Amino acid sequence: MKFRWNLLLLAAAWPASAGAAGLEIHHGAPAGSPGLLTGADAVLQLLVTATDAPGRQSDATRAVSWKVEPEGLLSISPGGRATPLRDGTATLTASKDGAQATATIIVKGAAANRPLHFTNDVVPVMTKYGCNGGGCHGKSEGQNGFKLSLLGFEPGEDYEHLVHESRGRRLFPAAPESSLLLLKGTGEMPHGGGARMERGSPDYQMLVRWMEQGMPKGDPAAPVPVRLAIFPEERLLAPDADQQLQVTAHYSDGSWQDVTTQVQYDSGAKEMATVTPAGLVHTAQQPGDAAVMIRYMELAGVFRVTIPLGAPLGEFPPERNFVDQHVFAKLRTLGLPPAVLSDDATYLRRVTIDITGRLPKAQEAEAFASDPSPDKRSALVDRLLASADYAEYFASKWSALLRNKRSDRPAYGTQAFYSWIRDSLNRNRPFSELAAGIVSASGTISTSPPVAWYRAVQKPQDQMQDIAQVFCGQRLQCAQCHHHPYEKWSQQDYFGLAAFFSQVGRKASDQPAEEAVIHQWGEASAQNPRTGKPVKPTTLGGKPLQLEPQQDPRGALAAWLTAPENPFFARMFANRYWKHFFSRALVEPEDDLRITNPPVNPALLDALEASFIQSGFDMKAFIRTLCTSSTYQLSSFPNEHNATDRQNFSRFYPRRLQAEVLLDAIDTVSGLASRFPGQPVERRAVALPDDSFNGSSYFLTVFGRPENTSACECERTQDSSLAQSLHLLNSKGIQEKLTAPASRPAQLAADPRPVEERIRQLFFMAYGRPPEASETTKAQAYLTQKKGEAGAWEDLVWALLNTKEFLFNH
Repeated sequence: MKFRWNLLLLAAAWPASAGAAGLEIHHGAPAGSPGLLTGADAVLQLLVTATDAPGRQSDATRAVSWKVEPEGLLSISPGGRATPLRDGTATLTASKDGAQATATIIVKGAAANRPLHFTNDVVPVMTKYGCNGGGCHGKSEGQNGFKLSLLGFEPGEDYEHLVHESRGRRLFPAAPESSLLLLKGTGEMPHGGGARMERGSPDYQMLVRWMEQGMPKGDPAAPVPVRLAIFPEERLLAPDADQQLQVTAHYSDGSWQDVTTQVQYDSGAKEMATVTPAGLVHTAQQPGDAAVMIRYMELAGVFRVTIPLGAPLGEFPPERNFVDQHVFAKLRTLGLPPAVLSDDATYLRRVTIDITGRLPKAQEAEAFASDPSPDKRSALVDRLLASADYAEYFASKWSALLRNKRSDRPAYGTQAFYSWIRDSLNRNRPFSELAAGIVSASGTISTSPPVAWYRAVQKPQDQMQDIAQVFCGQRLQCAQCHHHPYEKWSQQDYFGLAAFFSQVGRKASDQPAEEAVIHQWGEASAQNPRTGKPVKPTTLGGKPLQLEPQQDPRGALAAWLTAPENPFFARMFANRYWKHFFSRALVEPEDDLRITNPPVNPALLDALEASFIQSGFDMKAFIRTLCTSSTYQLSSFPNEHNATDRQNFSRFYPRRLQAEVLLDAIDTVSGLASRFPGQPVERRAVALPDDSFNGSSYFLTVFGRPENTSACECERTQDSSLAQSLHLLNSKGIQEKLTAPASRPAQLAADPRPVEERIRQLFFMAYGRPPEASETTKAQAYLTQKKGEAGAWEDLVWALLNTKEFLFNH
C-alpha cells in the first residue's frame, strides 16, 4: 500500500499534471536549422517537450494542439507525425496550458515521386519487420527456400535473392499488390511468419512504389547513413508515462532524414518499459532503469529511461569516496533509500571472503570485534590486500578466464602460468603490464610462463576473440560470419584484429614435450572470407597498421590495448571487478560492453574507469576504493522500499559462496582439509592452478567450478540446486569430515574449556560473529541432552554448515 501511495505522490508532482512552464518543438534537424519534409512519401516525427518550473521534462507530443500557417502545407497526426501536402515554408505552433512553442518546417517536392534506393529504403523495412532476422529468412540456410543476409548487412546479395532468384517470382512489377512479397507479408497468403505489415500502410505503399519504379537497385554512390541521432537520449519518467522517440539518420553527404518509423526497437527490460513500432515508450510500475535498443541498417543506438520510486529518503550513509557519490546520487534520483550500514561482523566476513576467498579466522573475528579504531575497516582491507591469500584467490579467477587448462599436457605448464599470475598480483604489477605480458608472450613456458596461454588457445581467431572479450569486453564471435547484429563491428573489423596473431608460430625447444612460441617474419594479415582480400592488422575502431616484416604485430596490439586512451581496457576491468564485489556488474553480462547494452549507472562506470587509469592500472588501489565505500558496506537486509531493487546497489546482494571458497570454508570449520592429487597438503581449493581437479572432486563439480574451456566467467555457475543440498546434507565426503578422529567436532568434544567458550569459538569460525543468546541456549541444551559426546558436536557443526548464513556471502 505504501508503494502505491508513493507512486500517487510522485504522479501528483509530475509536470504532466502541474501545467507546462515551457514547451519546445524538436524536429530532428541540426540546431538552428528548420525541419525538412522532402518528397511525397516523407514523414517527420515532431516531438514536443514540456518543462515545468523545477526544470523537469516530460513528453507533451500527444497533449498539445497544433496550428499550421499557412494552412494546407502539411498535416500532423495525433501522434505528432507530419506529412507533406504542398511545397512551402510552414510555421508550426504547439499549445498546451497557456504555453506555446513554434518551429519552421520547409516542404519540398510534395508532389514528387522520388527514386527509391534498395539499400536505403527497402532493406530497412525488411529489418523492421524481422524478415531478415536470425529466426526467419536471415538465418544461414534461409527459410522455405528464401534467404536474406542477417539484418540486411549484405544488401547486394539480398537484391539478387529478392529480384532475380527463382525467376523473379517473388515480385510482380506489373501488379505489385499481387507480389508474393506483399501477399505473404500482409498475411493474405499462408506465411510461416504470419502477417508482418498492414495493407496500405506507408511501408506497404513504399514497396509498391519501388516495384512500380522497376525495382531499382539504386545509385551505388548514393550517400549512406553514418550516424543515428536519438532524441531524447535519456529521460526520467514517472510510472505509467509515455515518451515519444525521434530518430534521425545522418548521411555521408551531410544530409539527414527522419527514420523514426523505419527503425527497429527492442526494450531490454519489458517489465519496466515497452516500446511500439512507432517509437512510443511506455513505462510500467517497476522502478529502475530500462534501455531501448534502436537499430537502423548498420547503426545502433540506445534510449535510456529511469523510472523513480519516489519514496521518502531520509538520511544517507556517509559518502566515503566517488563510488558513494555516484551511487547515492542515482538513488536520490530514483527516490530509493539505501539500506543501513552492515555491522562489523558482517563486513569482516564479507570483505575477507571477497578479497582472499576464505573465512576470517576466529581470532581475527574476535580481535576485529573488540577493536575500537574508527578506521579499522580500511586497515582490514589493507591487511587483506597485503596477504598471500589475496594473490592466490585472484590468480585463480584470472587463471580460469585465461583458459589455464591441463588436458593431456604436463602439469608444470599450468602451474607455472598460475604462479606467474599469482606473483604478479602479489607484487601488485599494473594490470596493463600483466595483459601486455600475455598478449606478446614468446619463448617457452620455462622462460616465459604466459606462453601457456598460447598453448591453450592455438588458433589466431580464437586468440583474438579471447583477448577482445577478456580485456576489452567485446564479443566479436558474431562478426566472423556477418556484421555484428548489435554493434558496429564488421567482418573487416574481426579479421583486422585477428591479423595481429597471424604470424604467431611454434617450433621445437630443448625442453621435453614443450614448444616455443615465436614470431614468424612476414607480412601480417588475415583474409576476409567474404571479400577474399587480405586485411592488415587493425585495432578496433582504428586504421590498418603498416608494420615491417620483422616486427611482431602483437607488440603494437599490446601497446594499443593498454594505452590510457583505449576506450575498452580500463572500462572492462572496472566492470568485471565491480561484479566480483557487488554481485551484479554495471553492465550485464560483465564482458559485453556494447553501445546497445548501456550501464545502469553510466557516470559511476566512467568514474571507475578514469580512476583506474589515473592510478596507473593499480589493481589493489581499485579494490581498496570499492571495499572502503559505504556502498560496499551496506547491509544485505532490505528496508521497506528496496527489496525489489536488483540494479541500483541500494543494498548488498547476497550470493552463494563459490565452489572453491565453500569447500575451503567447510574444511576450515570441520577441521579436515581436502586433498588434491599432486598438490601440497596445505593447498587451498581456491589456489588450484587449473581445471584438472574438478574430476577428482565431485564437490567442485556439483558446485559449479569452471572447466576453463572459454574466456567467459559465465562458465562458473552460482545457482543453487537439489544436488548441492543433498551433497551438503548427507554425502559421504561431508560425513567423513565431521566424523574423522581429527575433525573439529572431535576436538571440541575433547576440549576441557567451558561449553559456552567452545560454542563461541565455533560461531566465530563459521560466521565471524559470536552466537546470540538464544543460539547459545539451544546449542547448550542439545549438547547437554547428548551428554557432550562427539556425535552431538558433529550434529552442531553439520547444522551450521547447512545454514544460509554460512553458505552465502551476505
